[in-house]
Amino acid sequence: QVQLVESGGGLVQPGGSLRLSCAASGFTFSYYAMSWYRQAPGKEREWVATILNTESSTSYADSVKGRFTISRDNAKRTVYLQMNSLKPEDTAAYYCETRGSWGQGTQVTVSS
Repeated sequence: QVQLVESGGGLVQPGGSLRLSCAASGFTFSYYAMSWYRQAPGKEREWVATILNTESSTSYADSVKGRFTISRDNAKRTVYLQMNSLKPEDTAAYYCETRGSWGQGTQVTVSS
């Protein structure tokens, strides 16, 4: 079955950077789009970014456009989210998603 394991979260100061990773298994990774979502305490889960199976096609939420970059390595079956210029409002649990399946999430906290 589909398994997604996120990593790379942590505590970072405003203006800092983090790179999240999502390791995938249980399906033909290179065939499918991959997405990142996030959920802050007391808020609904929101879409952050998507990358299609063709690595050059990406899309972003307006709130992260220009600061976050989604990428994938099909050989490693991994999708990444490079997050730069982080803001306190980026604090959330970040989830990897594909084909309706979700990982367990990784916590990102942006605070001084």
